[in-house]
Amino acid sequence: MLDSIDKKLLKEVADLHEIPQGAYNIRKNGEKLSRNTTANIDIVTKEDKPGIDIIVKPGTKNESVHIPVILSATMDDLVYNTFEIGEDADVIIVAGCGIHNNTGEDSGHDGVHEFFIRRGAKVKYIEKHFGDGDGSGKRTLNPTTIMNIEEGATAELELVQIKGVDNTKRDTVVRLEKDAKLIVSERLLTYFDQTAESIITVELLGSNSSAQVISRSVAQNDSKQIFHLNMRGHTECRGHIQCDSIIMHNAEVSAIPEITALSEGAELVHEAAIGRIASEQLTKLMCLGLNEQEAEETILQGFLA
Repeated sequence: MLDSIDKKLLKEVADLHEIPQGAYNIRKNGEKLSRNTTANIDIVTKEDKPGIDIIVKPGTKNESVHIPVILSATMDDLVYNTFEIGEDADVIIVAGCGIHNNTGEDSGHDGVHEFFIRRGAKVKYIEKHFGDGDGSGKRTLNPTTIMNIEEGATAELELVQIKGVDNTKRDTVVRLEKDAKLIVSERLLTYFDQTAESIITVELLGSNSSAQVISRSVAQNDSKQIFHLNMRGHTECRGHIQCDSIIMHNAEVSAIPEITALSEGAELVHEAAIGRIASEQLTKLMCLGLNEQEAEETILQGFLA
């Protein structure tokens, strides 16, 4: 069922070596490859557009859902996925997309994911993107994530671009109600002439809601990155934005953090830093026996870990 290319892509974007246990939906080249549901997690194909509905029953604990997308054919794939997470559920969702392109034609995937996280629920959402293949055609990934977090619910997002993605525009919008909590960790790597744009907008709508957004990136060669990190506090709330980038060679990085307080009870902080690898870090590792390239790679891996 899975060839060697499929297995490599699944390993990179979902840490899967074989078909997973539990609930899953694997999409390959625009079509369902394999699916499984459980007593607590249902996956239903949409009737009006490409995509699936993932329905997690209230109170579900210690279960996971894998919904990776893999492309090994040249195409433009588009999918709409909706997640209904029941009250007091606690689940892990592993998504992500891998593209293998050995042709001169462009290939891409646009994924629109909308979440409804009900009262008291907890969700960890992991999304990894990866590009591979020797073709000159572009590998484009444009994810859109829309998340609605109800009272007392928590969402943790791990958004990672590993390597090989030529162009990406990442759009993330999160709305938090009373006592809701959000943690976002974004890690992104570009090189050669790749481009990446990330837009994260957080609306703190409910009292005592809180959000932390940390974005880390490395830009190498002639690549270009731009980050728009926006946080708006509408009531008594707490929020923190942090954007750190390492820039190398002839790359360009622009970080635009914005915080807006619409209430005297909003406590919001933003930070942004762009710079090269510190020479003392290189020197220390080279003194331990690494050459300069090995020292750089060790520092970058730790920064993006």
